[in-house]
Amino acid sequence: MASMRDIKRRRSSIQGTQQITKAMKLVSTVKLQRARASAERSKDYFTCMYDTVSSILSRVGNLDHRYLQPGKSSKKAVIVITSNRGLAGGYNSNIVKLITGHESWKKEDIVVYAIGNKGRDALNRYGYEIRESFPELIEEPAYADAMRLSDRLLAAFAADEIGEIYLAYTSFKNTVSHIPKLLKLLPVEIEGNQEESSALMNFEPEDTEALDMIVPKYITSLIYGAMKEAVASENGARMQAMDNATSNAEEMIADLSLKYNRARQGSITQELTEIIAGAEALG
Repeated sequence: MASMRDIKRRRSSIQGTQQITKAMKLVSTVKLQRARASAERSKDYFTCMYDTVSSILSRVGNLDHRYLQPGKSSKKAVIVITSNRGLAGGYNSNIVKLITGHESWKKEDIVVYAIGNKGRDALNRYGYEIRESFPELIEEPAYADAMRLSDRLLAAFAADEIGEIYLAYTSFKNTVSHIPKLLKLLPVEIEGNQEESSALMNFEPEDTEALDMIVPKYITSLIYGAMKEAVASENGARMQAMDNATSNAEEMIADLSLKYNRARQGSITQELTEIIAGAEALG
């Protein structure tokens, strides 16, 4: 059985840890409120952008455009959005599992564009090629940053360095529900049955020129929206993790307090027994 000193030292250590987890929970709660408000303000725009572009592409007919056809390269570029910090439960590991657990993908065909250090480091350990890393983008997501990343990927796609582009991020549903998602960006997949469309889409200017303008903005919007949702999901996951850690610390402190009191009572009882035994021996 541990001594009273050991129990007291361990209880003091856990109490210090509990104070830290409480503080981190409060910080994450404040950050979550801001990130959630920002994500919700922009969500309608990006949902409308996605629906509008999907509707346009479902009416283009059999259009031969580079953004609608797979590239010549077998390489798949994956934008992996994770955090720069840990202590967020399964937030980062769920995204990594989304990539490593994809049954139809070969590791040698994947090139990673990492937004956030945690995903980059984990996938690097698994042997994936990290083409570029942008840890600073997830700190303060900006549309201009998403546009620059989109331009790089589209340039690589046009040069046949990559044949497909995917986006891996955590979708924010609510405070306690965060869903890892893998979204295909290029080639753009046309949803719906074209035969059921009431009429084909007519473009002004020409369809190729119009898609050259629409699709990059569409991809930029999806990347930016994903970063916004990822930040909200990260802070929600960290808030939950710190709340669970605080509750676990409380249980451990209560258990150690009980053990300490039992050890103290046992020590007092032993001292009384020795005193009584000594007094009887003298008598």
